[in-house]
Parts: sequence; C-alpha cells; structure tokens
Amino acid sequence: MRSQLVERWLSHQDRSHPAAIDPGGGTFSYRDVVRASLGLSHVLRDGRGSLEGARVAVLVSPGASFIASVMGVVLAGGTGVVLTPLYPERERRYFCEDAKVGTLVVSDDMHALAEPHAEGRRVVAASLAHERDVVDDLPPSDADTPALQLYTSGTTGRPKGAMLTHGNLATQQAAVGAAWGFSERDVLLHTLPLHHMHGLAIALFTALGAGATTRFLPFEAASVWSAMAECNVFMGVPSMYQRLVAAFDGADDTTKVRWTKNARGLRLATSGSAALPTTLGESFRRVSGAYPLERFGMTEIGVGLTNPLVGERRPGTVGAPLDTVETRIVDEDGNDAPVGELLVRGPSVFAGYFERPEETRRAFFPSPAGERAWFRTGDTVTRDDNGAGPFRILGRTSVDILKSGGYKLSALEIEEVLREHPALLDAAVVGIPDEAWGDRVVACVLLREGHAAPSAEEVRAFCKERLAPYKVPKDVHVREALPRNPLGKVVKPALVRELLAGEP
Repeated sequence: MRSQLVERWLSHQDRSHPAAIDPGGGTFSYRDVVRASLGLSHVLRDGRGSLEGARVAVLVSPGASFIASVMGVVLAGGTGVVLTPLYPERERRYFCEDAKVGTLVVSDDMHALAEPHAEGRRVVAASLAHERDVVDDLPPSDADTPALQLYTSGTTGRPKGAMLTHGNLATQQAAVGAAWGFSERDVLLHTLPLHHMHGLAIALFTALGAGATTRFLPFEAASVWSAMAECNVFMGVPSMYQRLVAAFDGADDTTKVRWTKNARGLRLATSGSAALPTTLGESFRRVSGAYPLERFGMTEIGVGLTNPLVGERRPGTVGAPLDTVETRIVDEDGNDAPVGELLVRGPSVFAGYFERPEETRRAFFPSPAGERAWFRTGDTVTRDDNGAGPFRILGRTSVDILKSGGYKLSALEIEEVLREHPALLDAAVVGIPDEAWGDRVVACVLLREGHAAPSAEEVRAFCKERLAPYKVPKDVHVREALPRNPLGKVVKPALVRELLAGEP
C-alpha cells in the first residue's frame, strides 16, 4: 500500500512538464525529478526494504536536486529533517542530535557546511544522476507514516521537532491547492527558506501536488520584481514585502512602470509566518492591484485559516478555516468565548513532538475519549462581525498579549499604530516585568531611511491620538535592528533579554 502523498508524486513520473527551474536557470521536468527521487530512495535503502522512519538530514541547495532529495527520503520510508545554511553550525548540530540523524544527504556546494556533522553518520550525495524508474520495490506507506520532522521557529522557546505524517502533508496539498486555485499552469516564484513549514510544505509541496512549476530564486528585491514577469504566484513573509516596497519606492520611473506590469500579472500573492502590517499590504496593493492573501499557519498544523482567493480580503485578518479544519476559541477556563486562544483540529494537525511526550500532551486541549484532540495554537484571536466574520490574530498569548495595569493589550495592535508614524519603518512591542504595571509596555522602533529620530514623547503623543491611554507605550527605544529568526520574524524573548540587560 502507498500513501496518497506517494501516489500523487509518482503520478508525475512520465510528465515532461517542468517541475523546477533552478536559480542558475536549468529547467528540470517532473520525469527528471521523480526518477531521481526513486534513484535516491534506492541508494538510501542500500538493500533494505525500508528506512522505517529513520531520520535523514537534507542539506541541499534550493532546486530540482532538493526536491528529489526530500522526496527520495520519503519514498525510502525515512523521515526528512531539512537543514539550512541560514542557521549557524551550533543550531544544525542541535537538529541532527535532537532528531538522532543517522544519514546526511548533501549537495556538492554544501559539503563544507556538512563536514562538522558527518562524523559517525553516513553521507549520501544529492544528485539528479541517481535516476531510476522502478517503483515496485518501494516500502509500504499510509497516512500515519512519518514523512518530515520540521523544527518550530524557536520564537518562544527551544525549537521542537514536529512530526508530520504522509496524511498531514497530503491533506495540506489538496486543501491548500484547492483553496488557492493551484494547477499545472501555475509558476510559483519561490524565494522562501526550505527548512520551514512555509517554504517547504505550504509553498513547495502545494505546487508539487498540483503539478505546477516552481522557480527557485534567492530573495533580492529587484530580482524578485523582475522575475514576476515569468511567474504568476508569489509567497512571501512581511519582511520580504517590506524590502519589495522599499525597493519599489527607491526605483526610477521607468523601472516602476516595468515592475508594476510584472506584479499585476500575478494570479496570487500570499503573506504568512507573521502578521502583515496593513501599511505594507496597502503599499503592495497599490503596485499589484490586489492586497496579499493573508493566512494563518504553524509548523504543527500547516495552513489552518485563509482569506479567500476570490472575494474580500479584509486587512489585518486571516480569513476562515480550510474545509479540512475545525476551530474553537476558548478562554482561560476552557470555555467557548468571543476572544481567547485558538484551538484547531483536523487531519493536517501533526502527530506530536519527537521524543517529547509531555510537551506533546500539553500542546493539546483535553477531549473526550474517541474524539480527535484539539491543538492549542497559543495564539489569541477573535472574529470580526460579532463572531461571523474572518478571524483576527491578536498575537501569541505568551509574548504578544500583555497584561498591564489590569488591562489585556495586543502588542500587534500597538505595533500597527507605530508603523503609521511617518518616521518609523517597523516596531516591536514587548512587556518588561514591572512591580507597578505587571507588564511595562515598551516599544522598540526602526527608522525609515532619511528620517530623523523622533523623541519618545513625540512617539507617545502620536500613539495617544490613536490608542486608549493604557495602550500607549511607557518607553520608546530607537534601535538599529531587531533580533529576528531566518524568516524575518522578531524573536521577542531575545528582545526582552536584551532590554533587561540594558542593550540598546
């Protein structure tokens, strides 16, 4: 028996349609890539029937060889652990050791980065030359077979290995593909990191499931604007949209005309992994003609909520649940409430954290015996239109929901107001422990190029005109940078530590 994920992949075996366009410009058909994945599966098994879930690390540059490597691990019955050069050696070592990786699949250009992790492990070359067309000897697989182990972003604690099954990924492929109208006619402009749910499962796997073409390109704003001429789907994160808008604003008139034409040829542009500031969304809308489609997702669930492909995309909201997803909003006592923690359940929810049974138990809300458990997202949400409209994310309960002076505050709401200030490019709001306030609301801001730094009182006065008094930051710090993870998301616990240590 083969899982739906495997059968869907093997159905492309004889297709000449392009699967991948590498950063260097090489184009590879589905036939090329599927057969290379079959060949790598054979090499990895090395005479065995199956890898039986063994963790295999993949350190391979974006492109056709990366696809063949990940799918080769899956076809072999292994569990893929994608490593990235974006992380320092220490972090890659942690992933290899935590996952108990026994084999590394490495592309030629990554050998130096892989060397510190190779001792005591088998190293296999990532190559499209592994080509093979035999499918009869593949190990059996079903919906519960592990396929990937992706690590959480670590914005609220040490990264954990989330185990994603064949069923999780196949469900996401079909549900997201249908919601966003994916087909073989699409060309996805892929500039996201591939070790993360967003870049790997949401972007790449959705395109592969639909038989679409993926064009890989390192993110550089001018190159992305230009590449839109040959692609019709783009998926990004807010920091990417920020750089795109900045590049557009700084371009000459002729270039702006060309980039506008390219952007208006997009069928779909999405934003995820963090809240998209409405100022950025509106700036991109002015160029492309459409507000980016925001959605809500996590490593543990994939996409859970999404704005519509056709219809109103209300800025600041993340839409409604996918057809495969059920949701609840509960208060601190576990009762249904208009504002509270978002709970999610459905076939796309992960199988648990690798070798962390207690953390897995805490991640789920107690459910009656025989019922599918509700996953606790850790995000505080509400719904517009008295509970009938799209979901609105108020922030991570642990870092974005502040309790100050007896009030609960959304850091995201305050940040959105700060970004409206003409001199401020970005902002991060955190709570610093304070005996009087509980959380002392502190804003850390970045300046727009060419603007002088406003005083703290000027910023506070700006906020007082737009926010209730108890939401106005008590302190404002102008900074050169904010601590971020590889996807550009601000790591607020690190920011709090820096502020407590007195770092500027």
